Amino acid sequence: MNIVLFGPPAAGKGTQAKIITKAHGFIQLATGDMLRAARASGSDLGKKVAGIMDRGDLVSDEIVIALIEEQLDANKQAPGFIFDGFPRTIAQAKALDASLLARGQHVDSVIRLCVDDNVLTGRVKKRFSEQGRKDDNPKSFKIRLENYNKQTAPLLPFYTKQGKLTEVDGLAEIETVSVSIKAVLDAHIKGGHKPRVSFWKKIFGA
Repeated sequence: MNIVLFGPPAAGKGTQAKIITKAHGFIQLATGDMLRAARASGSDLGKKVAGIMDRGDLVSDEIVIALIEEQLDANKQAPGFIFDGFPRTIAQAKALDASLLARGQHVDSVIRLCVDDNVLTGRVKKRFSEQGRKDDNPKSFKIRLENYNKQTAPLLPFYTKQGKLTEVDGLAEIETVSVSIKAVLDAHIKGGHKPRVSFWKKIFGA
């Protein structure tokens, strides 16, 4: 089973991905982690990534897809993959579909952690004042959140049309979110899942 997990910064997406991985044995493919691992590996692709990052340039879709394909081929016996932080654009989503199709696979489920931006921003401000984490800087976080929303917005109707999108309340307690995600995955495993867009769509839009 292959899952795309959507969630803005600080929404707990990484936490939920780790819970799913532990429960099902899936492999989490987080683009940021993959790029850092590739750079540290010293492989030809890793050296190419290092050069791009050192120049401060953006890593192309082709390279990110190549890294993903590398992991897909290296973990053929894995029961599933969680795509974390990818895709971010329609072009990336289509590239992912093509890559999986070439391996006889497809994206089974797209789970979106829905949050209220104001609540999330308030949570980050509080954490920044208490812990002083650099990545929680309220000003930069707002920009990151805006960019995330702009990037992912076109993907929601894309996956809705495919009948794969399910939304859950990302601001609920960690255990509650986990239960909601588990219900989606269990339904897939049993073969009876009917993707739905929850009432959160009414609040946050498409």
